[in-house]
Amino acid sequence: MNTSHALAQYKQVNVQTSVMDASPHKLITLLIDGFIERVTQAKAALNAQKIEAKGERISKAIQILSGLRGALDFEKGGELASNLDGLYDYMARRLFTANANNDLDMLDEVIGLMRTVKEGWDGIKEQSAGQGA
Repeated sequence: MNTSHALAQYKQVNVQTSVMDASPHKLITLLIDGFIERVTQAKAALNAQKIEAKGERISKAIQILSGLRGALDFEKGGELASNLDGLYDYMARRLFTANANNDLDMLDEVIGLMRTVKEGWDGIKEQSAGQGA
């Protein structure tokens, strides 16, 4: 077995273990982090003129957005869930356009938006931890 294949298998097991052991909050965190990583990879691929790889990473990022949208609870989340749904829809449309136009600025825009969502999501965890103390 070559080293790169072994490393790939280790990473896959590590990801699977992280998901299986994760709380619902952690699962959303993993999706958000995965989204940011895929869009960052798409930017790198675009800069390297690897158009096929760019498209694959953007496609994976859009799939992650679909997962995030599917996780929204509109009954409990109310207006916040509705606002996030709209934001995720906007981000998906921007990714489609960025992919079609090879637009780095749009990729930066969606990364910035998701980082803002991540800050809020991380704050929820910190706030609930502080209340439990």
